[in-house]
Amino acid sequence: MVNISEVKNKVSPISMSSVQVDDECMQAVLDVLKSGQLAQGPKVEAFERAFADYIGTKYAIAVNSGTAALHVGLLAAGIGRGDEVITTPFSFVATANCCLFCDATPVFADIDDKTFNISPNLIEKKITPKTKAIIIVDLYGQPCDMDEIVAICKKHHLVLVEDACQAHGAEYGRQKVGSFGIGCFSFYPTKNMTTGEGGMVTTDDEDVARKARMIRQHGQRQRYVHELLGYNFRMTDIAAALGICQLKNLDAANAKRIRNARYLSEHISRIEGLTPPYIASNRKHVFHQYTIKVTESYQLSRDELQQRLNAKRISAAVYYQTPIHKQPLYKSLGYNDSLPVSDDVAKKVLSLPVHPNLTEKDLEEIVEVLNGFKK
Repeated sequence: MVNISEVKNKVSPISMSSVQVDDECMQAVLDVLKSGQLAQGPKVEAFERAFADYIGTKYAIAVNSGTAALHVGLLAAGIGRGDEVITTPFSFVATANCCLFCDATPVFADIDDKTFNISPNLIEKKITPKTKAIIIVDLYGQPCDMDEIVAICKKHHLVLVEDACQAHGAEYGRQKVGSFGIGCFSFYPTKNMTTGEGGMVTTDDEDVARKARMIRQHGQRQRYVHELLGYNFRMTDIAAALGICQLKNLDAANAKRIRNARYLSEHISRIEGLTPPYIASNRKHVFHQYTIKVTESYQLSRDELQQRLNAKRISAAVYYQTPIHKQPLYKSLGYNDSLPVSDDVAKKVLSLPVHPNLTEKDLEEIVEVLNGFKK
């Protein structure tokens, strides 16, 4: 019999991500399968309670993807036709698409060239009488400038939606992301914790929580009584059982990511032409991705470096090569924004492996290969 993991290792011994599922997690899933209670049930409720406690919010509402979490969060906040939502162009497309799902209009503000997160200084310039919300993204696992952004939302009476899909356990000050406004998380397999597919909405607002629960289940509180337009965004008990176990291990896994990132940064900072991730003050970066900038003084271009690393069987990836405002969909919608920082960063970023399963030898090999290409 062919061992699939061995085949994968021969192709890419140092992978971009590695799912950690221990025996306890597998047993928890098996117990749900044996119980016969597979759809949304007691395990989902237990996962919601545990996740709300972890993030520090009153409520958590489980859904079936991070995209669904963003969609539900906006709808529960009352965002709809004619509304404008300010967000970043440098993210996965779902960040902006969730606005379109609600018949709202995404409006892009450029990013900071160090953190790659939305720049608070540019947000207010985009506010109009139609602006109803801001969606921030804690990109790669680093929190945004929350003091400034929260102040802007209060000043202009805007809803704050946190796309924390890459930032489970990240903190600004001592406060976890997802607790400043309406938090939205993803549990896709590559995330810092996973349920296979899944998502979560977090909030302190009772009305938002009530609406979110209805929206995820066909607009009903009472079975077969549909009060508003809803969807089938439910999480299964199978996914929730896995999520409960993953949440227990999250802090330890994040600590390993941070240690791996510290090692990489210490060595990469010595290589001319490569800029390690910048960590802004007063925040805990949980390194969903470890993303460097490849500048002109390096021996190779960013794309050449990626190809060379992959040829050495070290996975490297670009998140995101095409900013949202330049995606074909958004061009067809008439977007032609001038967002120079996003455009420039998209040409230079390269993400390297940082996941908890990396060995010391893996880290040494990554640095050695990078050093081998320098001028």
